[in-house]
Parts: sequence; structure tokens; C-alpha cells
Amino acid sequence: MTQQAEATRRIPLNRDRVLTAAVVLADEAGIESLSMRRLAQELGVVPMALYKHVANKEELLDGMVDVVVAEIDPPVSGAGWKNAVRLRVLSARRTLLRHPWARQVLESRTTRTPAVLGYMDSFIGMFLAGGFSVDLTHHVMHALGSRMWGFTQELFDDSANAAPPDLAPEMQAAMLQEMAKRYPNILQVAMAAEHDDGSVVAQGCDDQFEFEFALDLLLDGFERFHQQGWTSEQAKLER
Repeated sequence: MTQQAEATRRIPLNRDRVLTAAVVLADEAGIESLSMRRLAQELGVVPMALYKHVANKEELLDGMVDVVVAEIDPPVSGAGWKNAVRLRVLSARRTLLRHPWARQVLESRTTRTPAVLGYMDSFIGMFLAGGFSVDLTHHVMHALGSRMWGFTQELFDDSANAAPPDLAPEMQAAMLQEMAKRYPNILQVAMAAEHDDGSVVAQGCDDQFEFEFALDLLLDGFERFHQQGWTSEQAKLER
């Protein structure tokens, strides 16, 4: 046994150490590789030792989400609600990009831990502190949805339809011609988009740009409704 492994074994096991090790393991090997047995091996303990700190796999995953949420920057004081919200969302996005497995786990949670509730509470607080009514804030949160966590469900997955990178140019040209016949509007928009290597077949859109574009549209809309004194009751009467 190496000196590093021996030193690891001597470190007292606690909940924070278990959760941190689980996050590192998921980062390195993927969430599918995470099991209580594998985690115990990484920590140099028997699996039963873990259950003194987490009751089961679900509690472990809840705790891992809490670790990730704690990495999101707090609201920037004095930044104004719009800038504060934007910065917080982009911090959440950077955090989830550091932990690619976190989105899947976050979406799978059926209960909200105190850390998750605390994040949501402070997020709502940015709008209320900016003078938003409770009514408008309620609908704003629905509109943001998963974007408050730094991700969104895209309508199309470009990677699913991407051509193999080694596809011959003549084959790419043939694919474009066929698309032009069948789906001219899709191709027109796709050709207008800026891609990394100029190939609409092989590459997708700039995910970060698209995310920020949609976020800014939402924030501008929230600002306009706020300035207009929008209420859901009046909006329903006008329909």
C-alpha cells in the first residue's frame, strides 16, 4: 500500500469527506460509475462505514447536489436585480459545466434539501429586493425554470444529427442538397448560424451564446413587465 493510500485511510471519515469524494469520483468516472462499493474503495474503507454518514444512495446524491449548489456564487451586492440575476445564473452554469453529471442528478431529485431551498429562496429574493411584486416574481420563476440552475432543455440536439467528422466533402454536399429539397427553412436558418468550422453538418451552435441570448431576452421582458406594473389578474382580464 502506498504512503498516500495509508495517509488517506488515517483521515477520519465524516459526511463532508464522503460527499466530496463522491463528487470527485463522479467528475472523473461519471455518475454511472458511482456506487457505495466503489466510493468505499476510493476512501479506503468498507462499504458499511459509509452508512454512518449517508443512509443510502439517494441521500448520497442529495448531498452531492448540496456540494455543487454551494459552489454557485452568492448574489452580488449592489449590482441591481437584473445584473445580479444574470451573474448568478451564469455562475450556476459554470458550476454545472464543471460537474457534467450534476444536471442529471439535479433533475432526478424528488425532494429539495435545505441547500437547494436556500438557493431558490435567495434567487427569489433578488427579484423582491429589486421591487418586483410577489405576483410577478411567481411567474418570473416559472419562466426561468431550469435556467436558474444554469441549464435549459433545448428543442434540438445538434449532436444527434451530426455527420461523422471524416465524412467525405461530396457526401456532405449531397446531404445539404437533400436537406434543401426537404427542409428548406431549417437549412436556411442553419446556414445563417455561425459554426466553429463553417460546416453546418458537422458542428452545432454555440451553446453558451444561445443560453445567454435566451437569458437576456427573459431578463429584458421581466424588466419591461416590472416597469409597466404588470399583474397576472390584469393580464387575464385582457385576454
